[in-house]
Amino acid sequence: MRGGRRLFPLLLLALLPGLCHGSKPAPGAVTCGSVLKLLNTRHSVRLHSHEVKYGSGSGQQSVTGVEASDDANSYWRIRGKSDSSCQRGTPVKCGQAIRLTHVNTGKNLHTHHFPSPLSNNQEVSAFGDDGEGDDLDFWIVQCSGTFWEREDAVRFKHVGTEVFLSITGEQYGHPIRGQREVHGMPAANHHNYWKAMEGVFIKPSLDPAKHDEL
Repeated sequence: MRGGRRLFPLLLLALLPGLCHGSKPAPGAVTCGSVLKLLNTRHSVRLHSHEVKYGSGSGQQSVTGVEASDDANSYWRIRGKSDSSCQRGTPVKCGQAIRLTHVNTGKNLHTHHFPSPLSNNQEVSAFGDDGEGDDLDFWIVQCSGTFWEREDAVRFKHVGTEVFLSITGEQYGHPIRGQREVHGMPAANHHNYWKAMEGVFIKPSLDPAKHDEL
């Protein structure tokens, strides 16, 4: 019995790191202000935009998927619903609403009730000016832990219309030949998993005033 009493504190100490892990950001957490590329894990293409407008639907700037890993038009900045709700260096929580702002054009990832041109799902576009659009720019990060980790495959569910950011493989012709259609789908499935890839990540910190770039 005495041996059992001595072992209990040691066992408790051994368990403490695991018990506390869920409330602290891991070094690989995706953070507010980070600039990254997002890979659709099913189709191995990166989320992309450019100054090419849809010829149908909303006529807004198109969003596509590209195979190339080195295309500068595939960078997106992680922002909150407001800048004060997602301060630079703060880890993004699972269930948090964010904006994804296209770095080169300053427009936000957006969706609305227009049909997508190839699959007739819901059109996804890039919208706004200098990072300011409207309430249809908000996406909830769906992941399994406490924070969005770089190694995790996550989903993005649209706040306003409840569709998931998806790719099912349809390819465009001229002038963006070979690029894939990006659209919104109502069901969660293997077409709407995304993973953080190349980028500049702000080191996670519980204190937003302290941050560093990797």
